[in-house]
Amino acid sequence: MATFLYRLGRLAFRRRGYVALIWLAVLTAVGLGALQAPGASDEEFSMPGIESQKAYDLMQERFPGAAADGATARVVFVAPDGQKVTATAAKQAIEETVTALGDGSQVAGVADPFEAKAVSQDGSTAYATVTYKVKSSEVTDGSRTAVEKAADQARESGLTVETGGSAMDSGGGPGGVAEIIGIAVAALVLLITFGSPAAAGLPLLTAVLGVGISMFTITMLADAFGLSTSTGTLAMMLGLAVGIDYALFVVSRYREERDKGHTPEEAAGLAVGTAGSAVVFAGLTVVIALAGLTVVGIPMLTKMGLTAAGAVVVAVLIALTVVPALVGFWPNAVLSGAVRKQRRDGRPPLFRMLRVRLLRPRKPSERHEPDNRGTRWARFVLRRPIPVLLLGVVGLGALAIPMTQLQLGMPGDEAKSASTTERRAYDALAEGFGPGFNGPLTIVVDAEGTDDAEAAVNAVHQDITDTKGVVSVAAPRFNEAGDTAVFTATPGTSPTDEKTKALVKTIRGERPGIESATGASFEVTGTTALNIDIATKVQAALVPYLITVVGLAVVLLLVVFRSLLVPLKAALGFLLSVLAALGAVVLVFQQGHGAGVFGVEQTGPIMSLMPIFLVGIVFGLAMDYEVFLVSRMREAYVHGEPADQAIVSGFRHSARVVVAAALIMIAVFAGFIGESDSMIKMIGFGLATAVLLDAFVVRMAIVPAVLALLGDRAWWLPKWLDRRLPRVDVEGEALTRRPAAEAADRDPDPDGEPVEARV
Repeated sequence: MATFLYRLGRLAFRRRGYVALIWLAVLTAVGLGALQAPGASDEEFSMPGIESQKAYDLMQERFPGAAADGATARVVFVAPDGQKVTATAAKQAIEETVTALGDGSQVAGVADPFEAKAVSQDGSTAYATVTYKVKSSEVTDGSRTAVEKAADQARESGLTVETGGSAMDSGGGPGGVAEIIGIAVAALVLLITFGSPAAAGLPLLTAVLGVGISMFTITMLADAFGLSTSTGTLAMMLGLAVGIDYALFVVSRYREERDKGHTPEEAAGLAVGTAGSAVVFAGLTVVIALAGLTVVGIPMLTKMGLTAAGAVVVAVLIALTVVPALVGFWPNAVLSGAVRKQRRDGRPPLFRMLRVRLLRPRKPSERHEPDNRGTRWARFVLRRPIPVLLLGVVGLGALAIPMTQLQLGMPGDEAKSASTTERRAYDALAEGFGPGFNGPLTIVVDAEGTDDAEAAVNAVHQDITDTKGVVSVAAPRFNEAGDTAVFTATPGTSPTDEKTKALVKTIRGERPGIESATGASFEVTGTTALNIDIATKVQAALVPYLITVVGLAVVLLLVVFRSLLVPLKAALGFLLSVLAALGAVVLVFQQGHGAGVFGVEQTGPIMSLMPIFLVGIVFGLAMDYEVFLVSRMREAYVHGEPADQAIVSGFRHSARVVVAAALIMIAVFAGFIGESDSMIKMIGFGLATAVLLDAFVVRMAIVPAVLALLGDRAWWLPKWLDRRLPRVDVEGEALTRRPAAEAADRDPDPDGEPVEARV
């Protein structure tokens, strides 16, 4: 592996013009393909195997053309204190508003609150429902503006008017500020790390190139593979993250090899042969984590995982080819300012010439490399491994405790800021009609094959009405064939309340008795039931997903490090950091501790897909840091350094790179905490926390502490297993056995003459 990548790096350096042209041609080709391809569809969210999805599919089959997926808007009217919406003036204003809401080419109809009995018992609140001919994603800004204008008209009469519903959601999401802040911080961190604008800009440039190719390819293939507009979100996020990380690692190793006196071409080859090997296997661990999303059984997640895995593969290929090619164009530009100045001033200092001249294979004890912050920290941990290990494990364990109280759900308008009209509409409806009004359950009764379909439906309807926890049940609505009916049941508790979850379970538990008595079957669906089913399925899939991903990664790391204990330590450390991150999310967003600091106005259940996203993304980044850091330790150990000294050497060369990569990711993710959308805020907080804990607590503290306690045993592998495992040579041992003439390819001084000859 190392020898092949070494040759690839030198080839890319020598043929840099061809490499650049090839990648630009690829970018152009997929870009033109994306422009000519049909637009990506707005894929309907589906989750095969859950009851809510089965009920929805049955509704689509038995009620064709019912526009079950059409957008709706809800306009809520609240009378001033002590007054009623049924008063003459208020009623007239509401009816005029309903008339105005009916205008518009996308509007299918408007339900008058007085005709639809959409007035609260105390007469203080009413609502009008606007249905559209199109999906929520297809509602135009003009249609939304018309609703807002109609609401403003009603407000002039003294009514409080708020709007909500799927039609009023313009898509939200990050407005671009988070990405700009993240990239700016990344550039600053890279500049501080490398001390060179070129070295700082190169990882950003190659990462953007990789993301561009990936996103264009996803757009080009969207129609053929049924990819939606949201499929590429994960690919863009991870493509940018690992693209920067991988290029950062290769550039850092190139600078290190140049400092040893190698020519630019030789340094590029060695950088790709050693750091590139780590990049390949780090990329493979990320691909495993993303491809493992297929285990969850959610088609949308499967597509997101596979497209993101493709983006990671592109990032790896670019790091192995484009990075050495660009270095070939400007071989000295990526060096630090001090080194470039030294080269401009003339011949290298005498001590450096002597060191280069005597660059024969040296014993580890003969090397006297200067200390840096990484080595000082490593020696601190080596002196106190047990306290550092205990502090790290106990701290993360304590932070993980709230995770045992994790409640999954899908936060809706109730989680939005109180300054939004959607949140105020939600609160007004809950106050006027009860907390369960915002999350009604939809009951689909299949009476096909029964002797009296109407009697069977009425029996089911009565049984649901008598169920404790149901406050109201609407009249059933039959399809044209008369064999299927749909009605809604309103719980007495809010959609995210645990009592509502118990109610759904109770209703479904009554099904066997009802089916045996009536011959008709029924299923429970609706947004509330769907969210409950999704949360249940995700919770059930989380453990198999973790076992699959972590198990495959352990096998891969076993091959990379040729050690039994190092892969197990890496996997356990990841589990500890991700559980601690989930605990922190529960602590803030569910229990409300410190919620005000992060702008969380309403606590509630954690987004159902949050644990899966967190595990998939953080596992990839955590394994990146593990491979980057420990591969240098393994390299030093294989080359003859004692176990403790190998830890110090690993930190000397990789700690700064890992810290820089982690800071970049933390900055990118933390930028999303400032968004108003609660789900985006939650994702940003969770990812930033997970990277912070994994990089700085697990990789920088727990890992060296465990390795220090294990000593040589950390690298132990049974002989029978050693013989059977393939040798991939991540540490570049084969490169040290190259012919002397090839290894002596040293950097010429500013005058162009090899340093050895000048000494």
